Amino acid sequence: MARPAFRVDAVLVQAVIAGALSFAHLHELADAAGQTGWKGWAYPISVDLLLVAAWRRLRADGPSRLAWCWFLIALVASLGANVATAGFLDLAHPPAWLRFGIAGWPALAFLGGTLLAHSHTASDPEPIPPATPAPAPAVEVEPESAPAPKPEPTPITAAAEDALALAPGPPTPAPAGPPVPAALVDHARKLADDHHARTGARIDTDTLRARLGVPPHLADAIAAQLA
Repeated sequence: MARPAFRVDAVLVQAVIAGALSFAHLHELADAAGQTGWKGWAYPISVDLLLVAAWRRLRADGPSRLAWCWFLIALVASLGANVATAGFLDLAHPPAWLRFGIAGWPALAFLGGTLLAHSHTASDPEPIPPATPAPAPAVEVEPESAPAPKPEPTPITAAAEDALALAPGPPTPAPAGPPVPAALVDHARKLADDHHARTGARIDTDTLRARLGVPPHLADAIAAQLA
């Protein structure tokens, strides 16, 4: 299997060139501020490493104030060195603020690198779902018994009403119960005789009440009269 031919990435080449130029400018600036020897080469490494660390933090954990702050600090340091070495400053006689900035950079870079390496973005904890209360045991409710219907008064038939209307004088006193008109007693006796002739048995109180259409207490009084 043929191996793919080596391809030159233009973006990578551009990044190497830009990094080398920025590295050289930072070294020149540190050397002009009095940081000679290996210290002059350590300054550009420190700036570039802080810039890369902040960028990787942004890529890995997303945007955050901490990462953006140190990324901008390292970018300003790198960009400032490029501008300063382009003739805007007299590197033969560097100003006091440049010496002060170069001297304080190691402590600032150490602080930024430590914060980027050992601090983590606090992620919002997942909300704990509220505990679902256990359902209450079902209580069996016994159905309320319907009240017994009140017995409706039995209407008096037309024959009973006629007998009551035609009854002369006061009603015949009954030995017990309410007074019963004599005409109603005579009508009841005829019904009792007819019942006895058809069935051969004596008429009972319920049948008599149904035939006359009178209330139970009045039927009992009439039955007592017929006895």
